[in-house]
Amino acid sequence: MKDSNFLKENNARHMWHPMAHPADSLANPPKIIVGGQGVRIRDIDGREAIDAVGGLWNVNLGFSCQPVKEAIAAQLDALPYYSTFRGASNDKAIELSFELRRFFEPDGMARAFFTSGGSDSVETALRLSRQYHKLRGEPGRIKYLSLKKGYHGTHTGAASVNGNANFRTQYEPLLPGCHHIPAPYAYRNPFNESDPARLAQLCAAALEDEIAFQGAGTIAAFIMEPILGAGGVIPPHESFMPAVRAICDRHGILLIADEVITGFGRTGAWSGSRLWGVKPDMMCTAKAITNAYFPFGAVMIAGDVVDAFENDRSGAGSIGHGYTYSGHPVGAAAALACLAETKRLDVATNAAARGAELFAGARALMDRHEIVGDVRGGHGLMVALELVSDRRTKTPVDKAVPVKLQEAVYDAGVMIRVSGPNVILSPPLVLTAEDVAAILAALDAGLSTL
Repeated sequence: MKDSNFLKENNARHMWHPMAHPADSLANPPKIIVGGQGVRIRDIDGREAIDAVGGLWNVNLGFSCQPVKEAIAAQLDALPYYSTFRGASNDKAIELSFELRRFFEPDGMARAFFTSGGSDSVETALRLSRQYHKLRGEPGRIKYLSLKKGYHGTHTGAASVNGNANFRTQYEPLLPGCHHIPAPYAYRNPFNESDPARLAQLCAAALEDEIAFQGAGTIAAFIMEPILGAGGVIPPHESFMPAVRAICDRHGILLIADEVITGFGRTGAWSGSRLWGVKPDMMCTAKAITNAYFPFGAVMIAGDVVDAFENDRSGAGSIGHGYTYSGHPVGAAAALACLAETKRLDVATNAAARGAELFAGARALMDRHEIVGDVRGGHGLMVALELVSDRRTKTPVDKAVPVKLQEAVYDAGVMIRVSGPNVILSPPLVLTAEDVAAILAALDAGLSTL
């Protein structure tokens, strides 16, 4: 590693950071993380912190998962790369496809299409949904519906179905035919409805209304996160996703579950769809599939969609889509080891238990700190605190406040993520009760500085 002076002098000078203004990064250089062990990270100055961000929702097994590291090293020695484009495959991709089918079989999934990450997975699902309808003789089904506040990645198609203007306005015009309905966000919604069950009904009715307005025969798919993540950890009422499934079925619309965050145990269930008892038509996965140790993803595809492609005899079912690194043998080896360890440790059960503790503790912080207007979570290790300057009016805090809080909490030994007025907590799923207590104590200390 270069000496610390070199790294500090060149920090943010030659690299633009995702989701950041380049000028802000230059004025306030980001923390330089040089080490990680368990659920803790270490910066260039030797300070340690619990990573309550979990990398970026993806380091479910922590930063020192030996089986995954060993699998990567062994695969690099055996076969570091080969394409899976037509005519070739590799042993690890084949084995992983089998294991993922078994893992997601309760969700109705039957096939895997490998990608390089979450945005790739969403892009793939969007494209396959259009092709599916063409194969079935409905070429007019080209539009997509999604939720406001939803996040689905940064490719052009993925950004087009995003429901947050921050990821859209500077890049418009985006993909035409993408339309959004209100999210089941009980704290802020256009219906002024705070009851989650009633709000779920209103949002489902808005979906029906939008389908009627657009014309059901023009819509390819509805895409949603089972629990909205980057938009501020927004869990819908338990009735919402089943209602969406029923509406899609009535109108011949595919349901794509974006499980990039919620897959592999984060919600306390093995998938977000399974949490709500729903079987989607496709599931987008990535992030925790390799514990973030290798860029990799997969779109899981249900039986009816599979049949449309595999029973095609016209040639139109040929998939004219793919990535150089689809089914990368090193990524597949990492995913196999990660999946085995994920199941062995039963991280979904731990996520449910630790998540309940974190959510309860965050609610207690809300009682002590007036600046916390809302706390959301209650389903695994996904929790958000929304900061307001006035609880009565729900006025968001000035944008400098969350940044100040992030620094204060880091000084207290915990890394958090702030997005707008939201503090988002998504720690590794191997968190202990003691780690939860430390996160809550650091948050308390940070909030006390505001």
